[in-house]
Amino acid sequence: MSGSERPSVEAVAAAMWAEDRASRGLGMELLEVGEGRATLAMRITESMVNGHGIAHGGFIFALADSAFAFACNWTGERTVAAHCQITYLRPARLGQRLIAEAVETFREGRNGITDVRVRTEEGETIAMFRGHSRTIGGSILSEEKSP
Repeated sequence: MSGSERPSVEAVAAAMWAEDRASRGLGMELLEVGEGRATLAMRITESMVNGHGIAHGGFIFALADSAFAFACNWTGERTVAAHCQITYLRPARLGQRLIAEAVETFREGRNGITDVRVRTEEGETIAMFRGHSRTIGGSILSEEKSP
């Protein structure tokens, strides 16, 4: 796809968001998108707190993974996770609103790397996530949903 044929980042994000029942179901908010970047937020609810009284790491991972998805799909070409890792640095607590800021730091051919910082609204870093992406073919804006 040439640059002149590339859909707008906003159109791609809107199409993805419309189909992303997982992120919406967890109460995530899509705050901002751009070329190779995305910012999402999510409030930690009672159903997200584990037996230690802190946010379950899986929900923090899900927020980071969703931001990663929007950042690495900005071109409109269907792109998925090939490998992801997360490092938890501080606990998140009930009621906190977490913000995940994703930036694609590498893209070449079908491969990409995106770094995501998950923080509180006050700026305290909760976790750092790195996602490795792979473009699988097809367009997010096409009628056909399977690759």
